[in-house]
Amino acid sequence: MPSTSKVAIVTGGGTGVGRSTSLSLARLGYHVVINYSRSKDEALKTVAEIQELGVQGFSVLADVADDAACRNMVSETVSKFGRVDVLVNCAGTTQFIPFSNLEDVTDDVWERLFKVNVVGAFHCARAVREPMLKAGGGVIINVSSVAAQLGQGSSIPYCCTKAALDNLTVSLARTLAPQIRVNGVAPGFIAGRWTEAGLGDNYNRIKQAYEQTLPLGRVCDPDDVAACIVSLIAGSTLVTGQTLTVDSGMMISGFQVKFS
Repeated sequence: MPSTSKVAIVTGGGTGVGRSTSLSLARLGYHVVINYSRSKDEALKTVAEIQELGVQGFSVLADVADDAACRNMVSETVSKFGRVDVLVNCAGTTQFIPFSNLEDVTDDVWERLFKVNVVGAFHCARAVREPMLKAGGGVIINVSSVAAQLGQGSSIPYCCTKAALDNLTVSLARTLAPQIRVNGVAPGFIAGRWTEAGLGDNYNRIKQAYEQTLPLGRVCDPDDVAACIVSLIAGSTLVTGQTLTVDSGMMISGFQVKFS
């Protein structure tokens, strides 16, 4: 029998911010569907942790850049639980390229980042629209970045995709209202393996440089961002079309760190 409990889909839900968000939603009583494209072991581990919290969870392999895969993921969710109430578009990718190195910014880089970071979020939002409407409404959260506003981060294409994602948040909020609210969160520097892998030997230097200048004295961790996401889901029902910054004051610090 389909469950009457609320159901959330979290793309990229097995690692980092996605994992923290999935566990936070499970603690609130949501059944959680963990989407992954490469991190199968982490997704399965997160599902096990969700189930230990007394709710249901399962994992679905899907590349969000593939529309058919996204529709299938939502179809599997509805088949199992009968509904979708929340979508968190956390899946994302980047390429660490110094801004001055324009030659390494190939068309392939542009296409891959836009397909995952922007088009993928659209694919998932479109796929959940009808199930959310049938459930009486829903909430979509897009995970963006302060890179969208600062024009600073892992690469020029990454910054551009996050700016486009912020625009998509507004467009979808207008389109899907009043039944479905659409908001975003824009984290600053997030400590964790994704950033460590991208920055390599520069990771500690850059992290410490931020911590010395951020008004709140430390960079984000995945739980900080998850708390922001949950606040937009469980808080006021009159918030839509907004992207909430969670950056320890990076946007107001006036300090820029080179990622090379």
